[in-house]
Amino acid sequence: VQLVESGGGLVQPGGSLRLSCGASGFTFSSYAMSWYRQAPGKGLELVATITDDGGSANYVDSVKGRFTISRDNAKNTVYLQMNSLKPEDTAVYYCRAVRSTWRYWGQGTQVTVSS
Repeated sequence: VQLVESGGGLVQPGGSLRLSCGASGFTFSSYAMSWYRQAPGKGLELVATITDDGGSANYVDSVKGRFTISRDNAKNTVYLQMNSLKPEDTAVYYCRAVRSTWRYWGQGTQVTVSS
């Protein structure tokens, strides 16, 4: 089982990034997918979740209207489009796969929002 995030980097406030998380080793289309983040010195925060079929998504209030989670089950990939980025979005971003009691995590990708 493997989840590999990519797309992080340094961006100026107001900019955009798109994170990707590629999955392998399990039936991706049967798992809900989530993005979490951990800012320096803070705990893990759930950012967004999408159902296994992509029909429904939820977001933490602080990113609503700015971030969009999506998935392509044919490519075994989940995305997080991040627009209007703020310095407080700086964190390591992780993807997670969930089905029943099964949990898989990626290794994380750093997002830094700074001028």
